[in-house]
Amino acid sequence: MEEGDDGRGDLRKPFLHTGSWYRMGSRQSSMMGSSQAIRDSSISVLACVLIVALGPIQFGFTCGYSSPTQSALTKDLDLTVSQFSLFGSLSNVGAMVGAVASGQISEYIGRKGSLMIAAIPNIIGWLCISFAKDYSFLYMGRLLEGFGVGIISYTVPVYIAEIAPQNLRGALGSVNQLSVTIGILLSYLLGLFVEWRFLAVLGILPCLILIPGLFFIPESPRWLAKMGMTDDFEASLQVLRGFDTDISVEVHEIKAANVSVLQGSLASSSRRNALRFQDLKSRRYWLPLMIGIGLLVFQQLSGINGVIFYSNNIFESAGISSSNAATVGVGVIQVIATAVATWLVDKTGRRILLLVSSSGMALSLVVVAVSFYLKGSVSEDSTLFGILGILSVVGVVCLIISFSLGMGPIPWLIMSEILPIKIKGLAGSVATLFNWSFSWLITMTAPMLLTWSSGGTFTMYGMMCIFTVAFVAIWVPETKGKTLEEIQNSFR
Repeated sequence: MEEGDDGRGDLRKPFLHTGSWYRMGSRQSSMMGSSQAIRDSSISVLACVLIVALGPIQFGFTCGYSSPTQSALTKDLDLTVSQFSLFGSLSNVGAMVGAVASGQISEYIGRKGSLMIAAIPNIIGWLCISFAKDYSFLYMGRLLEGFGVGIISYTVPVYIAEIAPQNLRGALGSVNQLSVTIGILLSYLLGLFVEWRFLAVLGILPCLILIPGLFFIPESPRWLAKMGMTDDFEASLQVLRGFDTDISVEVHEIKAANVSVLQGSLASSSRRNALRFQDLKSRRYWLPLMIGIGLLVFQQLSGINGVIFYSNNIFESAGISSSNAATVGVGVIQVIATAVATWLVDKTGRRILLLVSSSGMALSLVVVAVSFYLKGSVSEDSTLFGILGILSVVGVVCLIISFSLGMGPIPWLIMSEILPIKIKGLAGSVATLFNWSFSWLITMTAPMLLTWSSGGTFTMYGMMCIFTVAFVAIWVPETKGKTLEEIQNSFR
C-alpha cells in the first residue's frame, strides 16, 4: 500500500464479503425465517464450523485415498511399489508448498478467501487422478490436492479458534480433526464399493459444497479487527454471538489486542505490525512458535500417517484375511475416539489429554512391535502365530484410539490458540510446513521401513511418542477456559 493511501485499499478487504447481509441481520433479526435459532450463539457458530469442516473432510479423504486403491491402481496403471509410494507421499509435498503460502494468503485476503483458493486446486487434482492414463497425471493431481490441503490444514483451525466463544473453543476446534477422520472413513468405506477412478470423482464433492457455503458465513471477526474494519468486525461478531447478545466486553478485549491497528490508518498500522525476524528473539514470540512446531512435528513422528496410508498392508502382514474390512473398522474407531476427544477437551483440558494420548500411543506401539518381532520366530501354522496377529491388530487399534484422543486434534487446536496475532501468518505457515514436511518423510519411508522390519519400525515410532510425553510435560501450557487474548498475553 502506498504512503498516501487512506488505509482502505481493496487489498485489505475480505475476498468474500458477506458484510451486507450480516450487518442487516444484526440490526433486524427478522430478515431470516428462523430468527430465534440464529439468536442462539452456539447455533450460529456451529453452522459456520460445519461449513468450513468440509475442508478437513477433503483433507481426510485425500489422506485415506491411497489405502483402498493401492492394489487396483498399481495394477491398472502398472505402477511399481516405489512409484505408488511416491504417489502416496506427493500430497505431502504439495501440502508443504500450500503451508508456506497459507499464512500470508489468509492474512491478506482473509480466512474465507484462502479456503476458496484451497478448494480450486483440490477439484482440479481429483479430476487429474480420475482421468489419469499414466503416473504423470496421477502425480500432478496428487500435488494439486496437497497444495489445497496444505492451506486448509492451517486456515480451518485458525478460523474456528477465532470465531468460537472461549467455553466452546476446545470442542469446536476439535471438530477440525473429527472432520479429517470422517473424510478418512469415507474414503475407506467408499473404496470397498467403487473403483479408484470414481472414488476420485467423489473426492470433489466436499469442495463443491464448500465453495457456495463460504458465501453464507461471516469472516473471522479477529481478522477484520486486525485489518481495521471496525464496522465489519462488530457485525461479524454480533451474528456469531447472536443478535440479542451483548458483545461489548468481547469487542473491548479484541480491540485492546489490536489497538495499534484500530488507533490509526491501516497503512501506518501495517508498518507497525510488520514482523521482523529479530522480533522472534522475544519470549512472547519464540516460545509459542516452538510449542506449536514441536507438537505438530511429534504428531507426525508417531508414525500415524504411515499406519493410516498403508493400513491394508499392515493388516495383511499381520495375517488378517479381510484387511479392507479391518481398515474400515479402524476408520470407524478413529471417528468415535475423536468425537469423544471433542467432548472431553473443554472438560479435562488440553494438556492432560496430550499426556494420556502420547503415553497410550507409546504403549500401543510397544505391543505392535513385540508381536511382529515374535511372529518372525514362530511357525505360520501354529496357534501362537494367529494370536500374535490378533495382538498386533489390537495394538494398532489402541494406537488409533490414543492418537484420536489427543495427539490428533489438540496440536492443531493449540497452534491456533497460542500464536500471537502479530506473527500468526508467518509462524502458522512455518509450523504447518514442519508438520507436512515430517508427514512426507513418514509417508515416503513407511512402506520401505515396514518391508525392512515391521517390529523395528514400530519400535522407532514408540520412542518418538516417549519423547512427546516429555515435551508436553515440560513445555505445553494449559489453554482451557482462557480467551485468545489472555493466552497470548501469558507469554509476555
